[in-house]
Amino acid sequence: MIRSRPVLVTLAALLLALGGVIASLGAGSSAQAATSTLCQSQTASVAGGAYTVQNNEWGSSASECITNDGNADFTSWSTTQPGGSNAYDVAYDIWFNSTPTTTGQPNGAELMIWLNHNGSVQPFGSQVATGTSVGGRGYNVWFGTQGWNTISYTMTAPTTSVSGLDLAPIVQDAISRGYIQPSWYLIDVEAGFELWQGGAGLATNSFSVNVAGTSGGGGGGGTPLSAACTGTYSVTSSWSGGFQGQVVVKNTGSGTLNGWQLGWTFPGSQAISSLWNGSYTQSGSSVTVASTSYNATLAPSATTTVGFTATGASASPSSVTCT
Repeated sequence: MIRSRPVLVTLAALLLALGGVIASLGAGSSAQAATSTLCQSQTASVAGGAYTVQNNEWGSSASECITNDGNADFTSWSTTQPGGSNAYDVAYDIWFNSTPTTTGQPNGAELMIWLNHNGSVQPFGSQVATGTSVGGRGYNVWFGTQGWNTISYTMTAPTTSVSGLDLAPIVQDAISRGYIQPSWYLIDVEAGFELWQGGAGLATNSFSVNVAGTSGGGGGGGTPLSAACTGTYSVTSSWSGGFQGQVVVKNTGSGTLNGWQLGWTFPGSQAISSLWNGSYTQSGSSVTVASTSYNATLAPSATTTVGFTATGASASPSSVTCT
């Protein structure tokens, strides 16, 4: 089924350095001081020109305008939703691209996060998961392709506002499903309303985005998802002349880890007798362990454990590297 999107009212910022995104927008709301009216595909800058408010009328010739007060504040996203006979959704629209910037349509993925909807509207594509818990919230997941991947996470507990919504777990869930590649760049965060019918009274009261711990605009490219890991060494048992140990490998990055390698140096003459969940070499006191085919890929925060037996005293190495 092709989703019809008669009118889209968006609050957007094209992110060069993935800085904060802030603005205030009303749809059919009463005018405030220093307001401007935006119709069809008109735009207005806010916060000194760092951010953009756009009335993005898409696929429709109906009369539709919004008012913008030109102000900004650092909260998350708070909306006013009239309900009733209106048909609309309230959603983030987040774009990924294979390169840090683009002059046209992003070629990676469109990730939507629906806070709520009213009327018989639904995301593009087909529902692929129900009641999935991500980042402490419940979502139904939809997926479809229309020249790019479109992934929609609809909240199972609808809301009019979110504060401190962490996008990273949702992105990682989409990566784990194969819908987003970890090498792609997050280049655009939008939030607004898709209108099928009516819509007067919809309003964004406040909106902000903080990506990678930064706020405000800047130059440069987008930020790719990263992968990093740690290895935590411990002795699980010991006996006269030998011991058993393990190293827990954890992906501490924001992207999927595809292959890893451990390294450590025993403090004495310890020698590994056997090792599982990895492929090892030992030269003198130096040990290197590489991932296997079945545990090479780790999602963010995921772990795998390498176990081994060795001869010698059970003294632990001073550190373990993971690359």
